[in-house]
Amino acid sequence: MTHIVLCCNQGMSTSILVKKMREAATKQGIEVAIDAYPISEIEDKAPDAAVILLGPQVRFELGRVKKLFPNVPAEAVSPQDFGLARGENVLKRAFELIGE
Repeated sequence: MTHIVLCCNQGMSTSILVKKMREAATKQGIEVAIDAYPISEIEDKAPDAAVILLGPQVRFELGRVKKLFPNVPAEAVSPQDFGLARGENVLKRAFELIGE
């Protein structure tokens, strides 16, 4: 199963987006695991991630994330999609990054 990891400061602000992404996946019949964690826990929580998405507030961590997980696509979520909790857009982008 594809594992999408979202990270933000505390793992809280991404919870709404995760819910919307899960709803979009269910609607589309996609089996996926989507989890949100604080950026401070990324080393422990993301080793099995297919893709890592960062909240806009921690986009400055992208370089470090790419060094930690060089074989995992990583990107910051667009501020518009994040702020409006556009789960369908973010889910679509995650699969584009994975190459599916």
